[in-house]
Amino acid sequence: MTSTSIRPARTAPPAPARRRRDRSIGPRRPRRWEHVGDRARLVLLGALAVAAMAAFLTINTRGDWAFALELRSRTLLGLVLVSVAIGWSTVVFQTITENRILTPQIMGFDSLYELIQTGMVFFLGATAVNRLAGPAMFGLELAAMLGLSLALFWWLFGGRRRDVVLLVLVGIVFGTFFRSISTFMQRVIDPNESLIITDRLFASFTSVDASLLPYATAGIVLSSLGIWLLRRRLDVVALGPSRSTALGLNYRGLVLGVLSLGAVQVAVATALVGPVLFFGLIVSNVAYQICRSSRHAIVLPASALVAITMLIGAQAVLQHALGLGTVLSVIIEFVGGLVFIALLVRGRNR
Repeated sequence: MTSTSIRPARTAPPAPARRRRDRSIGPRRPRRWEHVGDRARLVLLGALAVAAMAAFLTINTRGDWAFALELRSRTLLGLVLVSVAIGWSTVVFQTITENRILTPQIMGFDSLYELIQTGMVFFLGATAVNRLAGPAMFGLELAAMLGLSLALFWWLFGGRRRDVVLLVLVGIVFGTFFRSISTFMQRVIDPNESLIITDRLFASFTSVDASLLPYATAGIVLSSLGIWLLRRRLDVVALGPSRSTALGLNYRGLVLGVLSLGAVQVAVATALVGPVLFFGLIVSNVAYQICRSSRHAIVLPASALVAITMLIGAQAVLQHALGLGTVLSVIIEFVGGLVFIALLVRGRNR
């Protein structure tokens, strides 16, 4: 008998593994604009902001230039104040919460503003509210929003075990509560007055009440000055509560003071033009992407300049070039919602 041996089938040798290029070794190709310093970037942002303001004042200006410039300069001043207030308050709030998605509006300012407007029309009527418009209404809205926020801050940070996370949760609960009351009153109110409420609940950038500008300017300038004097301490706060305390910083006292200053800015901006929910989110994240440094001496001016460029530039194009004055607030909310979703998705992928 002959024995047959089974030979193993010949297999092709395995292909050599491709060597992945280590991008961390060797010279790295610099990204575009990476060689530009932060000061040069601030100068560039300042030039863009000046160009946006010049376009707002001059586009489609016909007739008497003196009258047109005087009228537009009032609106321009209001938009600049709102831009600085929203940009700075959002940056310092995100520094304290250590989260670049949260904004001061999470504390329920927009819902409280909606409740104030709805309650005034519900109890007093639209005619009385129109007579009350001006500094009296501005002071009432400002006092209500500041009173709620300061009471919330003192209650949260007066104890030992309360922190920023609880602040966010309480703000969400209060916002939902205020919105529910406003919705109930809007359902039982007269339909004609309901239309007036709906019109007052959207942010209006087309015209700013000139009688409110001195009060708004004083509030935003003083609060911005206070935040600017604390800019170096905010750099330490960005390290976290434990490290800030270890470095000798009074963390709770500083957080309480900064949140109060930010609340003043948000309350003034909301009472001046109305609630803007996502504009601060857009501005702050664009400023973070532009600046290489995370120091507040750089990020705060960058956020203000980005806000001025975006808000005033968009308003100049929509209102003066295209004649669409009431669309900007809708565009801001739509784009801000997309940015919010994109940030959530990117954070989840990480």
